[in-house]
Amino acid sequence: MNAPDFHVYDTTLRDGAQQEGLNLSVQDKLHISRLLDDLGVGFIEGGWPGSNPKDTEFFRLAAKELDLRNAALAAFGATRRPGVAAADDVLLAALRESGAPVVTLVAKSHDRHVELALRTTLAENLAMVRDSVTHLRQEGQRVFVDLEHFFDGYRANRDYALEVVRTAAEAGAEVAVLCDTNGGMLPHWVSEIVADVATTGARLGIHAHNDTGCAVANSMAAVQAGATHLQGCINGYGERTGNADLVTCVANLELKLGMRLLPPGNLADATRVAHAISEITNYPPHARQPYTGVSAFAHKAGLHASAIRVDPDLYQHTDPALVGNDMRLLVSEMAGRATIELKGKELGYDLAEDPQRLARVTDRVKAMEQQGYTFEAADASFELLLAEEMDGARPSYFDVESWRVLAESSRGDDAVSEATVKLRAGGVRLAVIGEGNGPVNALDHALRQAIEQVYPDVARFHLTDFRVRILDQGHGTDATTRVLLETSDGKNVWVTVGVGANIIEASWEALVDALTYGLRLHGVRPRIDD
Repeated sequence: MNAPDFHVYDTTLRDGAQQEGLNLSVQDKLHISRLLDDLGVGFIEGGWPGSNPKDTEFFRLAAKELDLRNAALAAFGATRRPGVAAADDVLLAALRESGAPVVTLVAKSHDRHVELALRTTLAENLAMVRDSVTHLRQEGQRVFVDLEHFFDGYRANRDYALEVVRTAAEAGAEVAVLCDTNGGMLPHWVSEIVADVATTGARLGIHAHNDTGCAVANSMAAVQAGATHLQGCINGYGERTGNADLVTCVANLELKLGMRLLPPGNLADATRVAHAISEITNYPPHARQPYTGVSAFAHKAGLHASAIRVDPDLYQHTDPALVGNDMRLLVSEMAGRATIELKGKELGYDLAEDPQRLARVTDRVKAMEQQGYTFEAADASFELLLAEEMDGARPSYFDVESWRVLAESSRGDDAVSEATVKLRAGGVRLAVIGEGNGPVNALDHALRQAIEQVYPDVARFHLTDFRVRILDQGHGTDATTRVLLETSDGKNVWVTVGVGANIIEASWEALVDALTYGLRLHGVRPRIDD
């Protein structure tokens, strides 16, 4: 099956936006639309024009500003209201006027919902579906129908649910989308029901929610049973536990079943698009997301690394490059020599020819992890450690003489921190005082102000994340602390680790590593005594 024969339909901007805490501006929605179009989805559901000013404005701007190459824009709405002619319904008028070439109508297919929620008769509900589809088709728009609560409705009243499908198809709806609105279905139930509904002759779609953790599996089951229209959200966004993750579904269908749903080569853009949309939504990418997560192809156990050294496919279900991701080797106390060897090779060091040095690095990593360090999350600190072992000295751009932090608070005022850093760099002794809204912030300012005088590149580095963990909680305030710092230069991101008896000591170690690694990454030559 090729892309023209199958619909990949994204509903991130409408159903996904119902996720708790997710709030998209009109500009956010326009930006996400462009990214989805880059990925190559066939349809982008933009929202419900007429139901709120934001969605109405989105469709107004989309008509002028969006130049979609792969996707068609779809407007979401409901069938006409009971007792109102389709041509006179104000919500249908908003759909007509949206400018969207496709309209997706939500319709009731569960008899109890018709009677209790719509407060109308089963016959009138069928008329509402028929009239709404017919009217919009006559106005020149393509129409899909989302059959809300379909699976639950089918189990309660099969005959009526099937009649709603037939009515929609006969009125001109291109697709009857079977919705697991409450997310309670299991894959074998979905397979059986979709296969039965297929006997109506209507083209079927699937819209699955993840309340049983089966949204992707249910979507796969529906496609296997005959559905040729797939709805989902990027990153699995959506109300409650979310919708089916569209990238996972598409990757499964393309890579496992040989279907071609996106333009050739576009699946390799999946990780970039998923992460870019995470930045817009302000929801950090889920590390363990299938296919696109940073841990999706990460290997920690030494046994895995030994096998990967022979053939990466021995512990990977697919080539990560196919979805734009990378294999990662995690250095930890579980790592054997094979992991260290492969990680070293990844960083440009060949340890295979020096087994004694390989053993020394492996033992040192395990000893430091025992003390509380974690290198699986701090690749930058591991690279500095490896450089020290290979070159005989740790990379150094400055020689720290001392550092000190003071905190002061007056009644009614916020506490202010002041840090003093004394160091030598470029043959000059530098003593700098920095202020901040906390001791670590003050240290960061003082250290940067000092070494920027010798290494201007530091001005491009920004601390983007700061994570603290207490390692031996039974010791209370005397516990060992681990700090992970994430730093970025706007293009690259790196993480460093520090461990100490207090949070400031651990933070200082991680700060020094972060700036050292950044300078090394930028190819800056050390100037300590010149």
